[in-house]
Amino acid sequence: MTPFHFTQGTLPLLVSIPHAGTQLTPEVDAGLSDAARGLPDTDWHIPLLYDFVRDLGASVLIGHYSRFVIDLNRPPDNQPLYTTATTGLYPETLFDGSPTFAPDKTPTAEQRQGYLDHIWHPYHQQIQQELARLKAQHGYALLFDAHSIASVIPRLFDGQLPDLNIGTNDGGSCTPAVTAAIQAVCEAQDDYSWVINGRFKGGYITRAYGQPQQGVQAVQLELAQINYMDETPPFAWQQERAAQLQQVLKPLLQAYLQQGKPV
Repeated sequence: MTPFHFTQGTLPLLVSIPHAGTQLTPEVDAGLSDAARGLPDTDWHIPLLYDFVRDLGASVLIGHYSRFVIDLNRPPDNQPLYTTATTGLYPETLFDGSPTFAPDKTPTAEQRQGYLDHIWHPYHQQIQQELARLKAQHGYALLFDAHSIASVIPRLFDGQLPDLNIGTNDGGSCTPAVTAAIQAVCEAQDDYSWVINGRFKGGYITRAYGQPQQGVQAVQLELAQINYMDETPPFAWQQERAAQLQQVLKPLLQAYLQQGKPV
């Protein structure tokens, strides 16, 4: 399978969806633990939730492979993004701390180098190429990295996660005007709790490509999955909840587009 699906749009916006993939390599498929077999840490249904961005005119990039093969939102040198509990480029544990692989079933270093070469690098090359194209065409480029996670994971954070978790690398990946516009959208609604640069400040994609001084801005949104799906297997899509959430996601992205243009 190709490592990603890409659709080119007309706006200066690229929506990246790195963690919705479920494809496995043969060795990962053979080695997963029973706890990992159902791919519990997947960003389920995110392409469907954000399908409206195609009508807006955004470019969309969706990773095909599961993060249990290789995590597209981690640095290639596998340096940790957080000082608190996290998972790496090749996740050895699930979010809840359970082992990803059965004993002695972890892919080899050579196999994992292949994942880096043939899955991770092509995805990031596509990001780089599209951001360069958008900047050349529009004079600037906007990257939106779309994620979701279960609302309660004691190993990663205390209590229940806010509904909307906006990450801007502590303000380093976008301008203050963009942050203010997104915050205004969050403040204008009462249905969802939100935080900016809380537990999730943006992963590698946000941190690597968000360079506002160079005309490229990046924002990550980590959604609590309870707001659009069932958080237990089979992780069913919930249309009514999803439609309500989209009523906030749409103005949030529109605010990003409006304020992301250089003055």
